[in-house]
Amino acid sequence: MAQANLGSRRKCETIIAEARVTVNGRVAMLGDKADPAVDRIEVDGRPLILETGQARHEGLIYIALNKPRGILSSLEDELDEGRTTVRDLIQIDEAKHIYPVGRLDKPSEGLMLMTNDGDLAHRLTHPRYGHEKAYVVTVEGAIPEKILDQWRRGVMLDGRITAPAPIEVIDRRADSTKLRIILREGRKRQIRRIAADLGYPVKQLVRERIGPLSLGDLEPGQWRYLSEQEVSRLRQSIQESPPSSRLSKRRNKPYRPVVKSNQS
Repeated sequence: MAQANLGSRRKCETIIAEARVTVNGRVAMLGDKADPAVDRIEVDGRPLILETGQARHEGLIYIALNKPRGILSSLEDELDEGRTTVRDLIQIDEAKHIYPVGRLDKPSEGLMLMTNDGDLAHRLTHPRYGHEKAYVVTVEGAIPEKILDQWRRGVMLDGRITAPAPIEVIDRRADSTKLRIILREGRKRQIRRIAADLGYPVKQLVRERIGPLSLGDLEPGQWRYLSEQEVSRLRQSIQESPPSSRLSKRRNKPYRPVVKSNQS
């Protein structure tokens, strides 16, 4: 039902509990199983139509996952400590063939694209193509506009200036500021490191968009197959983004981070 874009898992469970779903003419109950390939599934008297994505036609798999905080974005626990990975969250046979497009560090959460389409993955992650990724970030303290303006223009990180980044203030309070940050590059822990250098450490970081693909109403730990329309939009986006060297050309002067004082 989630693959048919009827809502989150919780919403779909509510629809079933309201006796609005039938399988082969019988009212479905929570916990029942059905195969859309052989069973007739109806919601409110209408056939359930799945949007399963290109994977069903070409052997390619595209899955959107809402990675919870504390989950590794790698395919296995390199330290062999029994830690949960994103692959553990996707309990399907095809999961052994897919891998994440880019990474989110363990404390971060939000949208991850899992696929076995190597060309798409390369084009979406390589910095030369400059695909956008959008994050909702909450930092400690009321970060002032003059600091945000410098962050927007670019700051020094690992000996070079970061690319300009649109930053929108969603909410600013005395003890925290919620931001929407759009990146077109992906240096390791970039947002967290910059925020810490500026004196406003990250409290929460959620990725809400990769290119044209949005997190939507997926709850933490949930996943779904991409629709064919979403796959088409992703493919179109990589075709419209030829390699560019402009991201590496910076006119900004090096910036010395302003450290927030602990004094009241």
